[in-house]
Amino acid sequence: MGATLETTLSSLLAFCRTFEEGSFTRAAKVLRVTPAAVSRSVARLEGALGATLFRRTTRELRPSPEGTAYYAKCAAALALLEGAERDLTEGASSPGGLVRLSIPTTYGLHVLLPRLGGFAERHPGIRLEIHVSNLNVDFVRQGFDLAVRMGTLDDASLVARKLGEPTMGVFASADYLARRGTPRTLEALAEHETIGFIMPRTGRPLPWFFLAPSRQVMPRARLRCVEDPRAAVALAMAGEGLVQTYHFLVRGELARKELIEVLKPHAGWTRRVSLVYPKEVAPSKAVRVVIDEILRAARGHDDGGALKAAGTAARA
Repeated sequence: MGATLETTLSSLLAFCRTFEEGSFTRAAKVLRVTPAAVSRSVARLEGALGATLFRRTTRELRPSPEGTAYYAKCAAALALLEGAERDLTEGASSPGGLVRLSIPTTYGLHVLLPRLGGFAERHPGIRLEIHVSNLNVDFVRQGFDLAVRMGTLDDASLVARKLGEPTMGVFASADYLARRGTPRTLEALAEHETIGFIMPRTGRPLPWFFLAPSRQVMPRARLRCVEDPRAAVALAMAGEGLVQTYHFLVRGELARKELIEVLKPHAGWTRRVSLVYPKEVAPSKAVRVVIDEILRAARGHDDGGALKAAGTAARA
């Protein structure tokens, strides 16, 4: 039997909690044991594995590269065991427990959440904690079950379920267009004020994307917003310039004529929206229920159909 199989569950728990908490003392409080007991458990695990999981100094405890890689596997294995235990104990009963979901401010607030009405009544045993942010969460370190992400995904460790493909357009206030004129071509953008958006994940400006012809343009924006695209929309409504954003995000402003769409022949570029979760963690019954609810809500909104049709109609 290999050294890995000889390690005890308590040693794995001690290691994972120490990794998450950053110290033996804090891990001991979570596990309700002494710091010395946690330290001994981690040392036994390191001895069994023949690897150093933490770099120790008198002032700090830092995971080694081997420890970081090992933690990802251990956390997934422990989550799998916990999920199996929940499934056995729940049996045929209604699903229950805490489910943590991360959503972006745009699609989350304007599409998803308004369509989750009745969730609490349908699933009284589930506690749904919703984290609203445009930063990508770390499933393992931050303890999330699900996340909604926009754009192309390049993480092979995640399962991705398509929610939709919302379309984008360029918008400005009537006041701005009266002062500066209405752009008719993509080349005319160089003569206008544009409002940019900085991607939280990369810290780089988000290019503007167009169809007919397919083109990517980097706006020369003197005003740029970070974290929430609604800030850029607010500046456009204040007459500060042109903004590119999702049709669903400004539907109300368009109806009230607070914003006007321009460059319609080039509109309709889409960005994929996905529900993601770790491949190596078996979702609990409660998580599976939330997945089904989110997929149902996305189908009801029909981003991939209705919004594309709206973009086509706008170009007509």
